[in-house]
Amino acid sequence: MPAAQGFFPPKTATGRASLIPAPPWHYSGDLLTVEYRTDPARVRELLPEPLDLAADDPGAVALIWADWQSCGDSKAELLDPVRAQYKECFAVVRCGYRGRTYSRCVYIWVDKDFAVARGIHQGYPKKLGSIHLTRPHPFGPAPRIEAGAAFGATLAAADRRLAQAVVTLREPAATNGFVNAHPMAHHRQLPSIDGKGLALDELVATGAASFEGGQAWSGEAELDLFDAPTEELAALKVLEPIGAYYRQVGVVWDGGTLLERGL
Repeated sequence: MPAAQGFFPPKTATGRASLIPAPPWHYSGDLLTVEYRTDPARVRELLPEPLDLAADDPGAVALIWADWQSCGDSKAELLDPVRAQYKECFAVVRCGYRGRTYSRCVYIWVDKDFAVARGIHQGYPKKLGSIHLTRPHPFGPAPRIEAGAAFGATLAAADRRLAQAVVTLREPAATNGFVNAHPMAHHRQLPSIDGKGLALDELVATGAASFEGGQAWSGEAELDLFDAPTEELAALKVLEPIGAYYRQVGVVWDGGTLLERGL
């Protein structure tokens, strides 16, 4: 009998039904980023041991909308776009671990099952949601990437709107923000089958194996967060705006490193 194959379930004799291919994973996308400050105590609540608040600007948050095309090494998904295209919205904070600053995704919503599966592998806390953002285009009524261009973005989950933003571009920028600019410190955890403890408990560091990006633009944002029965994003209340950014990027993800295992 042939061995079951595939990087991720379901595993079969051919591996063709696997939900996601093995890394590396390649991404092309448009990122709309809104950065602001919240109460650092609300950030601290989301950092399990051994992580702590970042030493500098501990209440800084980035809420990022992304419109992605992604694929494995074969790039076959790009010619079958339903397997390549998805959108996500994620909240990032910064944290400290052994004297180094890391970024950490504390909430994230995606609109495709394969993106959820990748998140399970990477340690992102992905949930299904409805995500939309204005796409630029050089013709017609869509905004160009230029001063004065306005982009809208919305996030909903379980039929409730969780966030909405309008970003107006003002000028070219050196970066598209600082909150999501560090390696990610994530937990990969899986409860034991008997419900007692964890079968998998790893703190890992991950980041882009390679990166390329277009010209970043900065501007200002109007951002609203909404409470919902099964979501807590609104607890990261906007106390002070920092800035807003738009950038087109290309990224390759090819694994991470183990920082420590739970006892």
